Amino acid sequence: MDWNGLILFGVLATSLVASGVIFLLAESRVMLRSVFNLAAAVLKLVLVGWIILGVYRNVDYELRFTIIEGVDFILRADALGIMFVGLSSLLWLFTTIYAIGYLEKAPNRSRFFGFFSLCVASTVGIALAGNLFTFLLFYELLTLSTYPLVVHRGTRESLRAGQVYLYYTLGGGALLLFGVVALHVLVGDTEFVPGGSLSGLDPSLYPLLIGIFLMMVIGLGVKAALFPLHAWLPMAMVAPAPVSALLHAVAVVKAGAFGIARLVYDVYGVEFAQSLGLLAPLAVAASITIIYGSLRALAQDDLKKRLAFSTVSQVSYIVLGISLFGPVGSIGGLMHLLHQGLMKITLFFCAGNYAETLGVHKISELDGAGARMPATSVAFTLGAFGMIGIPPMAGFISKWYLGIGALEAQMNWVLGVLILSSLLNAAYFLPILYRIWFRKRDRLWCEGKVLGRFETQGSLLIPTLATAAFALAAGVLAGMPFSPLYWADLIVSREYLQ
Repeated sequence: MDWNGLILFGVLATSLVASGVIFLLAESRVMLRSVFNLAAAVLKLVLVGWIILGVYRNVDYELRFTIIEGVDFILRADALGIMFVGLSSLLWLFTTIYAIGYLEKAPNRSRFFGFFSLCVASTVGIALAGNLFTFLLFYELLTLSTYPLVVHRGTRESLRAGQVYLYYTLGGGALLLFGVVALHVLVGDTEFVPGGSLSGLDPSLYPLLIGIFLMMVIGLGVKAALFPLHAWLPMAMVAPAPVSALLHAVAVVKAGAFGIARLVYDVYGVEFAQSLGLLAPLAVAASITIIYGSLRALAQDDLKKRLAFSTVSQVSYIVLGISLFGPVGSIGGLMHLLHQGLMKITLFFCAGNYAETLGVHKISELDGAGARMPATSVAFTLGAFGMIGIPPMAGFISKWYLGIGALEAQMNWVLGVLILSSLLNAAYFLPILYRIWFRKRDRLWCEGKVLGRFETQGSLLIPTLATAAFALAAGVLAGMPFSPLYWADLIVSREYLQ
């Protein structure tokens, strides 16, 4: 293993080692567990920053060894993978800080943080996977490591949500496994190659390749919450707020969308997928999900469930961009992978702050919350404006590129989907903001656990304000080097549409 391979292994090992150590710590070792959690998260972020600079300079990072003849375990850092790793590592740090405060007096913290770190390790493995075998290995590990987080509270409702989660994700994983095995039979070990690895096959195999693609998209679409494979996601909102943030912004739904990106760009290739007629149906499925998720969000009074259906809608912007045949649409979809993560984690942090500090879980109970919790409410407002697509927030940049990409791909109907979805986003976010800022409180707040010097304890407020600032900066500073827009453009220009 050379130095670059060692660094790559270190990015994965930080959260794996953290997970193992935390599982062994007694519940009473609160300070040691917190220090170890934060140290691992910071170390991972430093290593990822080093690799980002290396990938920018075209340095090769790869770790490879043979499992059995014809099947390799491959970790590789390319521009797309390291973008996902960067998002996961940054948000892991903020979510760790948040979770330490949120679960300050909760039981089973060692179990929670152990699986929490294992979940991040799985996400990093998915991002750095260099072939379908390695991707599948970590993809299924992600399912198993997130289940204990969903059922963490141990209530009847959470256990039911966990059961549904397993039904969906294990079923989707089985379909993905069948697709991976079928491709292995056809072409051998399928590595992720810029432009795709399936070119030059006998045209008589094309119908089979179409079937395999559909099977794998359905398998990946479960975690990406594509309609009608989304039902597990709103049910999983019974989990604690840090878990909700992890599911929606860092790990599970992003893993599904990222997997579809790998399938289109690095397995089939955009040109080949377009020639097989696969991209247009994918765009239709994403568009239906975008509108459906927004309509369902309108009907929710529970704040976290409204945010959950918003995720169903918003993650499909990523899939929509992937399915637009052209570089501009691809840039829009890829940068939204980062933008949506920053905005959505902010919104879930805010929802957790309202619940912990005010005892509020429903939108109808948020009247006057802006006066009581102004900083949290400003952060929520920034996240909501981003989701609607109001300039200069990050969401506006994503939707602008998706719109231009739709015109470039001569899919003008997508513009109607983007406009309608933005109007629906406004319809389910603006009433919340009205209640927070303009409605007066008509009851005494049910105070939550422990208040800090200001509106809530610092470990809940600081990560919320930090991610809100990143979401704002991603839009305002979109033209700067290493912004999400800059990196998405680098991915497209370097690897996929040359």
